[in-house]
Amino acid sequence: MSEDHDHTTPLTTQAFQAHRGTEDWRGLGRGAFAWFEAGSHTAGAALVEEIVRLCGDHGAPLPDVDVREMGVLVRLSATGEGFTTATADLARAISAAARDLGLEPRPDVVQEVQLTVDTQHADEVMSFWETALGYERQGDEDAVDPGRRHPPLWFQDMDSSRPLRNRIHLDSVAAQPVSAAAVDDLEGRGATVAHHGFYACVADPEGNEVDMLPLPAASDQWGEPGTDDWRLVFSGVATYPTSWGEELVALVRAASRLADDAGLPLGIDVRPLRRDVDEPATGGSTAVVTLDTGKDRWEMEDGYLPLAQGAQREARALGLTADPESARFVQIGIDAADVAAVRTFWQEALGYRPDPRTDVTDIVDPRWLGPVLFFQPIDVAETERRAQRNRIHVDVFVPHDVAAARVEAAVAAGGTVVRDMAPFWWTLADPEGNELDISVTVGREEHWG
Repeated sequence: MSEDHDHTTPLTTQAFQAHRGTEDWRGLGRGAFAWFEAGSHTAGAALVEEIVRLCGDHGAPLPDVDVREMGVLVRLSATGEGFTTATADLARAISAAARDLGLEPRPDVVQEVQLTVDTQHADEVMSFWETALGYERQGDEDAVDPGRRHPPLWFQDMDSSRPLRNRIHLDSVAAQPVSAAAVDDLEGRGATVAHHGFYACVADPEGNEVDMLPLPAASDQWGEPGTDDWRLVFSGVATYPTSWGEELVALVRAASRLADDAGLPLGIDVRPLRRDVDEPATGGSTAVVTLDTGKDRWEMEDGYLPLAQGAQREARALGLTADPESARFVQIGIDAADVAAVRTFWQEALGYRPDPRTDVTDIVDPRWLGPVLFFQPIDVAETERRAQRNRIHVDVFVPHDVAAARVEAAVAAGGTVVRDMAPFWWTLADPEGNELDISVTVGREEHWG
C-alpha cells in the first residue's frame, strides 16, 4: 500500500521519483520509464504477465510495454495533472515483480526521442504531418503516434522564414494502401510531391520533407504462404488487437517462445487502446500487440520467414485477426557533407551504436526502442543551405542523473553547446549545425510552477 491514504494525490515528476519504491524509474517527456534487463524474450514475457495481473489488482490502466531479447521497457503514463500516488504504487509493484523474476533494473539507459518542428503556420503544418505519418493531434502543439511506437512531434512558433530545404527529414513507411492514399490526399490538398516510383518525396507548406513509401501495389507483402498478416515496411510488422488479459498474455508468450527458439531478436510491443487513465482497466478493455522484426532483419536472416509464419499460426489459433494496415515504420534522415563526423556526434549524443553493415550509414538504439537515424551526403559546396538553422530538430529526454554526462559525450564527439539552460536542457549543434536538445523533465514543475 502507498504511504498516502489518498491514491489520487498528484505528484510532480520530481516528487514521483522521490516516492518510496520508485528508484528503478525515471520521468521523461511523456511518462515514467523503467528498463529491466532480461536474458530472453520469454523472461520478458513473464514480466508482461505479472504486469497484467498487477494492473487488475490495482484497478490501473495497462502501461505501454516493449519486450526485447535483452530486456523489457515499461512506460507509465501521467494523467493530465501529472503522476499520482497510485502511479507510484504501481511502479513499486512492477519493480518488485521484476526483481522476483530476476530482472535487473537499469534506470540509466532509458530515454525518449521527440521531433520538434519550427513553423509559422502551425495548423497547416500539423495537418500535413498528421496525414503523412498517421498521427493524431494532441492539444494545440503536438501530434503523436496513436500506437506510441514512433517519436512524437512538437510544433513551436518560428520567428522568421527559413526557405531552404531542411537537412533533417523523415521516412514514413506504411502499408501500401495507406501510403498511396496519404500521398494522393496530400497532393490533392496542394502539397509539393515528387514521384520516384517506389516512393514519393512530399513537402509540407514550409518545405519540410518526408519520403512516403511503398507505392506500387503489393510491394509491402512477403508473398509467402502463411504471411498474410505481415507487412514489410522496412521492418516486418504484424499487429494484432487483443482483449486485455489472457489473449494478450498468450500471444506475447507464444511470440517470445518462437523468437527464442529461432535465436532471433523480435520486438513485441504491447499498447492499451484506451488511454483514459482515470478509468480503471477491465477485462473488456482492448490492447494491441505489435510484432516487429526490426529494420531489414527479415531479409537478412532466413529464419524470420518461419518465425513470422509461426507467429501468424499462433495468433490465428487464439482467434485473433490482424490489422495489417496499421503497420508503419518511421526513421530520421540527416544530410551531411561529412557523414562520418556528423554520424559520430549523433551516435554519442543518443547513446546509439552503428549498424554493423558496411553499406549503410544507419545508427540504431542498442535496445531497438528509439527511431533509426540514417545519413545522406550533400554537396560540400551547398554552403548557404548548410548554414541555415534547421526547421526540424531532435529532442532527447534523458534521466536527470545522466544528462551532464550525455552532454559531455556529445561535445567530445564534435558537438557545440549553443544554448545552456541547465539543469533542464542543452541545445547542441553537430559539426554541421544540425540541432539536438538534450532535455530533463525532473524539477520543471517546481521551477516554473
